[in-house]
Amino acid sequence: MQELAAEYVGSGKQLEWFERLYQEGERGEAVVPWGDGTPNPHLIEFWQKHPLETEGKRALVVGSGFGDDAEQLAQWHFMTTGFDISPTAIEKAKQRYPQSRVKYVVADLFDPPRNWIGAFDFVLEIYTIQSFTGDLRARSIDAMARFVAPGGHLLAIARGRDDNEPETPGPPWPLTREEIDGFKRAGLVEDSFEDYPEPEPPWVRRFRALYRRL
Repeated sequence: MQELAAEYVGSGKQLEWFERLYQEGERGEAVVPWGDGTPNPHLIEFWQKHPLETEGKRALVVGSGFGDDAEQLAQWHFMTTGFDISPTAIEKAKQRYPQSRVKYVVADLFDPPRNWIGAFDFVLEIYTIQSFTGDLRARSIDAMARFVAPGGHLLAIARGRDDNEPETPGPPWPLTREEIDGFKRAGLVEDSFEDYPEPEPPWVRRFRALYRRL
């Protein structure tokens, strides 16, 4: 995956490597590392401790991939939309969940449907920002924040690193606290921030932050 991403980053086409990876995964030539067939455990753990109101609320999953997180939000009674830039990923999600209540859409985070701006009560971002490098990281945070409706929330989950820690070869490229604080600079209020290691080796460091629009 790192070689594939490096190829596209080097050519200035960062957004295109996702579809290539999903295509190779469909052919059995690669593994989509985040496509393990289950909802993200950091989302589940958060929800067990801090459930939010869901009835009549609209949710958006950024980079929804094979659909597991979007389906979980739908089970929690959100009216859920999942989007991904990869047509292959969206088609796979529809195949996996043919009776789903989730609306799966091919869309570009940086050029989304206009009616999505300020339209969602809950936005879920897991591992998308850390798959970008360069200026796309800050731009992606700004773009995600724009989806949050007044009074709505955004939950972001990512790998973390210290501000003075060198960036390692990626993806993933772990975020610094300064970088994830971009959600606050984009107009959201931080309700909670967790900096913690995985409970088992290799003890990957995670950031998990909940934001709200006033």
